[in-house]
Amino acid sequence: MNSIPATESEALELAQTSELEDQQATDEAAPKRAKQRRGFAVLDQEARREIARAGGVAAHAVGLAHRFTSELAREAGKKGGATTAADREHMREIGRKGGYGKRGFRKETGDAK
Repeated sequence: MNSIPATESEALELAQTSELEDQQATDEAAPKRAKQRRGFAVLDQEARREIARAGGVAAHAVGLAHRFTSELAREAGKKGGATTAADREHMREIGRKGGYGKRGFRKETGDAK
């Protein structure tokens, strides 16, 4: 069974509880410090902007930068439009909603304002 007498185990439990209470009291009494700012957070906005600008210039010089042009935007729009148009059920639903929004439909159903 248990080789520790009841009095010793109670003393041990009491000591552990006391240590825990002391630690909690110390944690509560300690003032909360603000997070220390490091890295780019320490720099002012102008310095961060200058570093970012230098990085952008370097990326363009090496040829690793991406420039989003109107031609790329047009191609992306075509891809998105083709994907949406391929879903016939979705197209049917948005067409139905557009028809319900017409003035003629609202007059017929008595919803005219």
